[in-house]
Amino acid sequence: MRRSSYPDHEVTTINWKAFKLILPYLFEFKQRIFFAMFCLVLTKIASVYLPFILKDIVDTLDAQNSTGEQLNRLIIVPFGLVAAYGLVRLSIVIFAEIRDTLFGRVTERAIRRISLNVFRHLHQLDLDFHLNRQTGGLSRDIDRGTSGISFLMRFMVFNIIPTLLEIIMVVSILFINYGIKFAVITLSSIAAYIAYSIFATERRTRYVRAANQADSSSNTRAIDSLLNYETVKYFTNEEYEAKAYDKQLESWEHAKIKNRLSLFALNGGQAFIIAIAMTSMLALAAYEVSHGVMTLGDFVLINAFMMQLFMPLNFLGFVYREIKGSLANIENMFSLLGRKAKIEDIENAKTLAVKRAAISVSNITFNYQEKRAIIKGISFEVKAGDKVAIVGQSGSGKSTLVKLLFRFYDVKSGEITINGQNITEVSQHSLRKHIGIVPQDTVLFNDTLYANIQYGRPEASQQDIQKAIKMAHLSEFIESLPDGVNTVVGERGLKLSGGEKQRVAIARTILKDPAILIFDEATSSLDSESEQAILKAINEVAENRTSIVIAHRLSTVVDADNILVMKHGEIIEQGSHQELLAQQGSYANMWQLQQSSNDEI
Repeated sequence: MRRSSYPDHEVTTINWKAFKLILPYLFEFKQRIFFAMFCLVLTKIASVYLPFILKDIVDTLDAQNSTGEQLNRLIIVPFGLVAAYGLVRLSIVIFAEIRDTLFGRVTERAIRRISLNVFRHLHQLDLDFHLNRQTGGLSRDIDRGTSGISFLMRFMVFNIIPTLLEIIMVVSILFINYGIKFAVITLSSIAAYIAYSIFATERRTRYVRAANQADSSSNTRAIDSLLNYETVKYFTNEEYEAKAYDKQLESWEHAKIKNRLSLFALNGGQAFIIAIAMTSMLALAAYEVSHGVMTLGDFVLINAFMMQLFMPLNFLGFVYREIKGSLANIENMFSLLGRKAKIEDIENAKTLAVKRAAISVSNITFNYQEKRAIIKGISFEVKAGDKVAIVGQSGSGKSTLVKLLFRFYDVKSGEITINGQNITEVSQHSLRKHIGIVPQDTVLFNDTLYANIQYGRPEASQQDIQKAIKMAHLSEFIESLPDGVNTVVGERGLKLSGGEKQRVAIARTILKDPAILIFDEATSSLDSESEQAILKAINEVAENRTSIVIAHRLSTVVDADNILVMKHGEIIEQGSHQELLAQQGSYANMWQLQQSSNDEI
């Protein structure tokens, strides 16, 4: 069974390290943070003051009813307090909105910058990382990380900090105005509420984690299956894929059911504590009122305070769990930023200087795994402007040579130089800028034909793009399409045939205009007529350029200046087509076999 390479972290404690990771991004707007916090304090002051106005309204009405004061006084004084109540409540909303607006910009900019940094960093990581990653799980990590930052900022700034501030203010007011009994009941009930919420949340975290893990696995499975749509269809495995996906969803469903039951226990326990606390406070307040120690307004004030305190605390279990999860998700995303690429530029790496490229490969060795050597001490030269072909059986190391030239991997020993410059001593960007490739398996973006060709040089003019299209013999095909160059090619170029995709790749490489051209089985998906047309285009664009052609069909490389024959990571023969035929070795045998196959056809 395929599983995500990025399972959810087992979060057992709050990891405060994540705060340190995001603080530099937040402090870009110090003034905004200061004013947002100032508005937060004003909001809480107004919120705490609100019950005092209610108390004054109730006490005034009670006093006037008791003394039978005149009607006009009855109207003016309480309704003045009612107006004040409305203004204070409006100010709470206004200050909160200003706070949200100010801090929202800070959070959104932080998320934007972090997401961009992660995206850039992922493109800087080595090929080995991307070959081993699974897109669905990685996508989920980034999505959860950015969502985690948003949640953390929103609830820490708009829920946790204000609630703590309000608790301190209310407990202090109750202690000063009404004595230690009210303060102790309030503080102990809040402590019990928080303790129970943390305990219950810890117990139910396993179900949340299981649901998230199943969510990641099902997402990875779905994306993997859809990306391999054609393979699924070839083997008629739609039902197999559906069952595998449903199995992941079943795990998610069971975890969600357990999660819901544990949520019931959490909410029930919280409600019980709130009920006990409210009953105790109101009973004590009622007793004090009945004995003339407190007024009816004091009773209303205490009730209002308790409701204000427990309303935000009602979400504590959810907030606590989500903050823990958010911190873990943030750290998980930042761990991607912390991942070091195996291939890095040296300090003060130079820019590769190339006009006419000459390539020298000197006694290089390479292996993906320690016990399996892929390239075994090979050496060869490619003169500037020459066309060199590399042929051999599958697994002989032909494509690995291309990866080493692009520096997707570093050689274990030996060196590769271009115009005398060791490729490990120049920047990867400048190296790859001077190399163009037409790969055997061309993958296109889900965009228009025009955009896919323009990708070779985004700043190219329309005239240059049309020239590349013509040289790649794409004009006739494009003219046959209803939408022409604006035709969308589909996911990974699924709407095009193999030959059409390769011609798009050739046009894209022509547009890049590199000093070194690499053709990796560039005509393997073409019919004979198209192959001849493309070979003509390749010869035209390769004229006066250094080119390397990896080929299976030897008929496509007979005009090469030098042909390297590889077997098991070694060069066993090299020379021109005629020289190799004269040697009567492996190349001659391959040539005879292919000629015999052609004759049979």
